[in-house]
Amino acid sequence: MTATHDHEHAIRQLLGSLVGALRAKDLDAVREIYAPDVVSFDVEPPLRHVGIDAKLRNWVQVFDAFATVDYELRDLALTVDEHVAFGHALGRLGGTLADGTPVPGTWVRGTFGLRRDGERWLVAHDQVSVPVDVRTGAAAVDLEP
Repeated sequence: MTATHDHEHAIRQLLGSLVGALRAKDLDAVREIYAPDVVSFDVEPPLRHVGIDAKLRNWVQVFDAFATVDYELRDLALTVDEHVAFGHALGRLGGTLADGTPVPGTWVRGTFGLRRDGERWLVAHDQVSVPVDVRTGAAAVDLEP
């Protein structure tokens, strides 16, 4: 195996750990995946979330709203070198709300920027978006991969 292949494998494991941490509603495990100075362009306001605490506030809101969380990451593609990597995938957050209402979830587009910190990789940037109908300004939240 090449070093690049090893790094790609480690990043895939890291993002798999993120999915597991979200499903477990484990905020401490989520914290370990992100760089302390992460910049996140999430679907929730404001336009930019700077720092791990700002990033985690979004997940706290999700964990409070959902009794159970399901998260899926699909079609992950990565470009990796020794120090930095970027990737993109489709993601879907769903589960059961605190009142028992099942939520199948909406597919979103996700982009990840990662950097190597010693022997481990951290998410230093992420962006989540939904397509928008430019004529109406409405989000297209009914799309399926």
